[in-house]
Amino acid sequence: MAAPALILVDIQNDYFEEGCWAVPGMEEAAKNAGALLARARERNDMIVHVWHKMPNDAAPFFRPGTPGAKINGSVAPFDDELVIAKQRPNSFVGTDLEHRLRDAGVEEIIVCGAMSQMCIDATVRGGVDLGFKVTLVHDACAARSVSFGGVDVPAEQVHAAIMGPLASSYATVVSTAEVLAKN
Repeated sequence: MAAPALILVDIQNDYFEEGCWAVPGMEEAAKNAGALLARARERNDMIVHVWHKMPNDAAPFFRPGTPGAKINGSVAPFDDELVIAKQRPNSFVGTDLEHRLRDAGVEEIIVCGAMSQMCIDATVRGGVDLGFKVTLVHDACAARSVSFGGVDVPAEQVHAAIMGPLASSYATVVSTAEVLAKN
């Protein structure tokens, strides 16, 4: 059985403070994702950078050809690392991610990135639905505040509201320190 693959989802410039769609806590999440990336590189694990490619300039963020759409330098891919472009929240939909993982013999994935309530949630659920064992690194993910029906929900609560259900029935939800402590 192959080692777990690390999947870094949408750690792109627009989600950082200087971007046009800042996600609270993104800097800390990216720092932790960077530590996971360094570990995966040391172990020669499969690494997949997922890059959300918006289809047109009307998008609120990740506009094609802009600096904000690029993968952040804190987790910049090496030339030999796989980069998969997606256009849907679920990193498996419309991409060859599943095929690439299966070809490499991967049965377990470690997921981190942004946003917790969109692409992370969709990718984790999609991975489980496809039969992968999923580890989700909660402190290497970040969420944005949302509003619905006159209720404003702060980013920390949005993040917790996503991590809780995923931990109860979809993924093993752990911290960066817990992943780094494993052999």
